[in-house]
Amino acid sequence: MRKWFKNCILLLIAACTVLAITACSSKDSLQKVRVAEVTRSIFYAPQYVAIEKGFFKEEGLDVELKTTWGGDKTMTAVLSDGADIALVGSETSIYVYAQGSTDPVINFAQLTQTDGTFLVSREKVENFDWEQLKGSTFLGQRKGGMPQMVGEFVLKKHGIDPHADLDLIQNIDFANIANAFASGTGDFVQLFEPTASVFEKEGKGYIVASFGEESGQVPYTTFMAKESYLDKNEATVEKFVRALYKAQQWVEENDADEIAKLVQPYFEDSDVETLAVVVDRYKSQGSFAKDMKLTEDGWNNLKTIMDEAGELPDDVEYEKLVNTKIVENVIKK
Repeated sequence: MRKWFKNCILLLIAACTVLAITACSSKDSLQKVRVAEVTRSIFYAPQYVAIEKGFFKEEGLDVELKTTWGGDKTMTAVLSDGADIALVGSETSIYVYAQGSTDPVINFAQLTQTDGTFLVSREKVENFDWEQLKGSTFLGQRKGGMPQMVGEFVLKKHGIDPHADLDLIQNIDFANIANAFASGTGDFVQLFEPTASVFEKEGKGYIVASFGEESGQVPYTTFMAKESYLDKNEATVEKFVRALYKAQQWVEENDADEIAKLVQPYFEDSDVETLAVVVDRYKSQGSFAKDMKLTEDGWNNLKTIMDEAGELPDDVEYEKLVNTKIVENVIKK
């Protein structure tokens, strides 16, 4: 009996060892991809879905995600090899190119195709009209970034000169804009979700308009990497895009409540109900780029917005900074 018991123990230890080795080998076999996202936002729901549903792991990838809080910091991470892939506005690739980079940053897949910010008023407005912004203090986004440029584009569309018709504040760091408004700065503010909806729920502000609906389609947030990284890791990047494509389709096919429940761990300060409202808002205005292809029309719209904001340093052709081959391969397969 004692011998039998001893043999069972030995077999159990051996089985556990094999399982441990298998688990380690499985983890080690995954290829690490370091992704730097410009901010943490429900606007990027498909990316979090790809992680939570295991779509990246299905492709043999171990995605390490970090939030870098700002376009300049995100691009610095990629250019200094602190990250392999950036999720950031396409305008940043133009800035890098215009500085004479010998290893340009290439846009290879689009995550969102509209602006993701909303106009929030400090006071409740029953019948909002853009004319109401004239003479107000407007807390805008960082100068040179897509939110700020789209914001100014929309204001001009409604006959408002952002530098003459209102008191425009642009000197507050991206990560502190919401806190500044909550502390009493500004009559209106341009905010991402879920912050805008949280403010509305807490009575700190009221959503009165969507910059995404007003500005039309634009490559607002894309995945990009240095040309040298794409050349050396094309197969890996295709797997990365394939996982994201699955996530985009999953988001398209599932309701807001289901999506909110899945991504809620990324937004510990927001409840599922609020997140569902935000997801539904983004889905209804077509923010998620389900086919992930950055179009030439979208690129030209981006340049128009940058030019009108006085921020276009170089009229860069679509083919120079956009690679659609990877997305096309994924869709074809």
